Amino acid sequence: MDGTPLIAPGAADRSGDQQRIAVDGTSFALHEWRGSGPPYLHVHHEDDEAWHVLEGNLRFRFVDRSVDAGAGSTVFVPAGVAHTYEASPDARYLVILPPRLRRLIAELFAAPDRSVHADIFRRYSSEILE
Repeated sequence: MDGTPLIAPGAADRSGDQQRIAVDGTSFALHEWRGSGPPYLHVHHEDDEAWHVLEGNLRFRFVDRSVDAGAGSTVFVPAGVAHTYEASPDARYLVILPPRLRRLIAELFAAPDRSVHADIFRRYSSEILE
């Protein structure tokens, strides 16, 4: 980012050629995403993460419970809390995360072979739990 503030119009006000919100700052990244998280419980030992649901539903799974977060809901998961989530087909949401987790996710997407995911998580102070 070049230091210019980003003011993104709502989805209804965007033209068809405008991209999803995607900004990587110095201390956190803000990205508009669709789709689910990894299918396994995992923990980030040093990083917090948050989601704001714009449309649809995210179903978060924790060690001891599952929680549905519908449109307008915000979910904050502090460092050290095991979690994963599944998105409904129509879900659209903002994810707010630090640069380390943004790099972790990029590396996971670049390595679709799940046999290497545990090693990737460890490099980013995170861990797969199942």
